[in-house]
Amino acid sequence: MTVSRLLSRDALASVVVFLVALPLCMGIAIASGMPPAKGLITGIIGGLIVGFLSGSPLQVSGPAAGLAVLVFELVRTHGMAALGPVLLLAGLIQLLAGMLRLGGWFRVTAPAVVSGMLAGIGILIVLSQLHVMIDSSPLASGLDNLLAFPGALMDAFSQANGGSASAAGVTGIGTIVCMWLWDHHHPKALNFLPGALIGVTLATLASMWLALPIKRVELPTNLSHAIDWTTPHSLSSLADPQLLIAALAIAFIASAETLLSAAAVDRMHTGPRSQFNRELSAQGVGNMLCGALGALPMTGVIVRSSANVQAGARGRTSTILHGLWLLALVSLFPEILQNIPIASLGGVLVYTGFKLVDPKAIRNLAQYGRIPPLIYIITALSIVLTDLLTGVLTGFVLTLLKLLWSASRLHITLATTGPGQARLHLHGAATFLRVPQLAKALADIEPGTHLRVCMDRLSYIDHACMELLEDWGRSARTQGGELEIAIDEPLKHRVEGRQRTVLV
Repeated sequence: MTVSRLLSRDALASVVVFLVALPLCMGIAIASGMPPAKGLITGIIGGLIVGFLSGSPLQVSGPAAGLAVLVFELVRTHGMAALGPVLLLAGLIQLLAGMLRLGGWFRVTAPAVVSGMLAGIGILIVLSQLHVMIDSSPLASGLDNLLAFPGALMDAFSQANGGSASAAGVTGIGTIVCMWLWDHHHPKALNFLPGALIGVTLATLASMWLALPIKRVELPTNLSHAIDWTTPHSLSSLADPQLLIAALAIAFIASAETLLSAAAVDRMHTGPRSQFNRELSAQGVGNMLCGALGALPMTGVIVRSSANVQAGARGRTSTILHGLWLLALVSLFPEILQNIPIASLGGVLVYTGFKLVDPKAIRNLAQYGRIPPLIYIITALSIVLTDLLTGVLTGFVLTLLKLLWSASRLHITLATTGPGQARLHLHGAATFLRVPQLAKALADIEPGTHLRVCMDRLSYIDHACMELLEDWGRSARTQGGELEIAIDEPLKHRVEGRQRTVLV
């Protein structure tokens, strides 16, 4: 394929990605409690800068719904000025992690936790953006939003005909209906057009034609007016431990989402594979720039990336160009964006949030037992009822407990082999967690028995279980019994120099 043809395919793909990114950049900014221009700045940096540096050429970077909840809470608690320093530190952590070649470790995340995190984020986005859809302000937590929504809805539709809240609600619902119809019934020839763009465009035109009295996107006529430079004085706010924790949380979640997205993008095409450490460093540079400019955090995003691949992109040119199109539109034609109803962008995020809560994830996880779906549900509910960081940590703790439980499973079989003789087979890992189970088996052995303990199928035995066997052996000798341990070579070092009743 010639260079000119590759560039033409990338140019066409860049337009598709631009059309997908435009409503999402503004909608995610509003969901984060930030002005829409902040999301557009992040999208521009994600295209022009991170697109050039990226280790995953076909992955698109920009503001992500996965961080909207965290940013909303940060801005609500500490103010918009705190976001810049936090992002600078988070980006620095990502840059250093990439330079230290830690990219692979950020991918070591249990699928149940990742799916549960996305589901919890999706629920929170839906609960908050339902308020945005009726031109109301979302509250601090998901539970508050859920409890307050019925009252807000009644207030919206109890107004006289033509009320702004009810008009906004109809606009948001109309956007969702348009997106669903387009996603399920659009002509194949128009497959490159995203449902979000169709829904927002139709909602905007209808609201202008009907002159609906609803809130619309506020953008400065000059994009530079939306930049809030992070000053050296504002960096002193990082002395607050809560902001340090927020920076670590953003760095980890953004990195995990980026690298999981990059791995998913690799499965969509046969071109060059992602260089995860380079991608992580590029994201760090991008987030440091976003922090310096006071914009939103960014990650590699799967929706825009998959649109890029499906549109036929072959290289990083499409990602870079989409950032250029965003910059051109915001700089040259801001009045076009200023007509977009905020309720319509809320509808886009509600639709996106519902898609994050994927019931198929539970069915897929159920193939690996009952515990992974349980971790998924508990992680999602913890995020909704507490906060994002607490929910993710809860999922990690449950995963580690499951791992500890699985790694310490021990099967014990006791068989009588003759008069006064018995054999005890141990299979699995004999840890302190299995001391009660082993003690119960030993208690069932008749006094004066010659017991042979077979460890040929034992992967590990710790000090607690070994001492329990030795104690039983000492007691057995006083009653005419004996303990014999048959042990595999790999376990020899764990029992050498211990009781002389141990035979190899």
